[in-house]
Amino acid sequence: MPRPRLFRRVGFMPNVDYFKPAGIRLRELAEVILTVDEFEAVRLKDLEEMDQEQAAKKMKISQPTFHRLVISARKKIAEALVNGKAIRIEGGRYKMVQQPMQPGMGRGRGRGMGFGGRGRMGGPFAAGPGGVCKCTKCGYEEPQVRGQPCMSKKCPKCGSPMVRG
Repeated sequence: MPRPRLFRRVGFMPNVDYFKPAGIRLRELAEVILTVDEFEAVRLKDLEEMDQEQAAKKMKISQPTFHRLVISARKKIAEALVNGKAIRIEGGRYKMVQQPMQPGMGRGRGRGMGFGGRGRMGGPFAAGPGGVCKCTKCGYEEPQVRGQPCMSKKCPKCGSPMVRG
């Protein structure tokens, strides 16, 4: 009896998991199934341009296994392109790897809808309380008052609209 396959480590899930050639109806279309681990192998090798040794370590598999994954994935992709088949990305034995936290990343890990991005007091465009209102013409500055947007104020010196500075 063969040894069971180990789980491969995957660090990226595709946002789009179905590709179809234009001009062919879905009911007339044949599919090629690309497993998530095959997708990850091609992504690491071809898109990230990692060498085979690095990529195999990242997926926690041997180099020969990684090579077989890449060959299998490329063959399926070529079959779909040459023969006009759809590609569905699904299945395989894999585990998602937790990405290390980086500055500015919250629970969403850089995929949106997390904490720590732009917004109230957290990012390059977040003003939050405090700050100054500045005249665009003469450069006059005054402290920003909470609840009073700077753009609703006029400069007391020249009458121009003020902006957050």
